[in-house]
Amino acid sequence: MTGIREHAAPVSRTARPPQPARGPRGWRAVPAPDLPPGASPRLHDLARWVGSWCFRPVLRVLVHHGERVPGSGPVVLVANHSAFVDGPLLMGLVGRRMVFLTKQEMFRGPLAWLLPRIGQLAVRRGVPDPAPLRAAVGVLRGGGMVGVFPEGTRGAGDVAAAQHGAAWLARATGATVLPVVARGTRRPAGRRRRFRPRVDVLVGAPLTVPPGGGRAGLATATETVRAALAGLVVELDEVRSNSE
Repeated sequence: MTGIREHAAPVSRTARPPQPARGPRGWRAVPAPDLPPGASPRLHDLARWVGSWCFRPVLRVLVHHGERVPGSGPVVLVANHSAFVDGPLLMGLVGRRMVFLTKQEMFRGPLAWLLPRIGQLAVRRGVPDPAPLRAAVGVLRGGGMVGVFPEGTRGAGDVAAAQHGAAWLARATGATVLPVVARGTRRPAGRRRRFRPRVDVLVGAPLTVPPGGGRAGLATATETVRAALAGLVVELDEVRSNSE
């Protein structure tokens, strides 16, 4: 595979996050079409800037095909999920603003103040809650990017199953779906923690979910997303095994 490099900067060179603003006024929530209401663009960009370098001392990140990340337009980024670090890592890598659908349990303590201000949307798992989906639709219609972990929770990261949220968002807004997988963020069971373990991030080709109304159409679109992610996991595992 070509396009492999150690990460040293955000993927997109056309949407580099600005340097952090100084002074308390910089963190005020002001309207931005690619962020949900209540988010501070400057604080979001600061979080992206921090995420673009803070993992380098502890992880050796290799990005594959980062040029596939669209520089603009509505995008639903779907990713496998095997470790807590996955979300912050991707937020710093994609090179543009991205809002994640994040489980409600994360919004506690200091994070209860921080996460909404950097644009993250709280999702109550297992409970019908249209509010975060409406906010995500607004971000996409504003030309933004929304990140979703279709598996719904951390696990092996092989995307054996997927929930409907990502496909629903893409169908509701016409957004492009961008599959991304990461391997190496989860320490294998029974192994000791290594110094600067290798983490590979593979960006897949953007795709459009198939049309079709009703539950059957949504199920088909969800399977399209799941299969794309699962195929990328297999591809990336082969790359990692061949390079060892």
